Amino acid sequence: MTSGGAAGAALAHLRAADPVLARLLDEQGPPETRRDPSRPGPSDHYGALVRSIVGQQLSVIAARSIYARLVAFFGGHTPSPAEVLGAEPDEMRVAAGLSRAKTASLRSLAEHVVSGDLELERLDALPDEEIVTKLVAVKGIGEWSAHMFLMFQLERPDVLAVGDLGIRRAAERAYDLDALPSPAELTALAEPWRPYRTLACRILWHWLGNTPVQRPATPA
Repeated sequence: MTSGGAAGAALAHLRAADPVLARLLDEQGPPETRRDPSRPGPSDHYGALVRSIVGQQLSVIAARSIYARLVAFFGGHTPSPAEVLGAEPDEMRVAAGLSRAKTASLRSLAEHVVSGDLELERLDALPDEEIVTKLVAVKGIGEWSAHMFLMFQLERPDVLAVGDLGIRRAAERAYDLDALPSPAELTALAEPWRPYRTLACRILWHWLGNTPVQRPATPA
């Protein structure tokens, strides 16, 4: 996601700005920050949003399976907005194994693109906050999905996923908090991470995924 030099500068900034992040980096090392060329899925913005909607609240394996069925329904390619709107909703839903809510979300995304309310080709030039506003106007795309789009599709460097359970859980454990931080508490905690909050989130995810859960001893 970032060049070696840029990533090194960002890591150095975070180490100096936050001793807790410095400790996490010492314990588990830095996360992978380059885009994985083997990562499945479309690279264009519309295709990425389609895949995001399909995969919401599903395991990786289930999301891949349903996405593959959706692609197969449309002849082996990610459907265009016009194709989504031209398909019979229940037929598409059953063939792909989609829920009614996700079917409605895919149609809402297509409608926003066709109407021009969501101009995907302009997103790269817009500020993060405006992109979030435009994305959450689509039925079924919430703030979390918009933040993931900013982080992984647009590769924006200063995104804080305040609603992500993994980030909140990692912050609770790493900073020895009494409970999961609220969005406001996480925002305040992350203030020193600017302008590299995306990388800080990736550090927390990486650390949480590689640190065994310390369970209390079973009473005798």
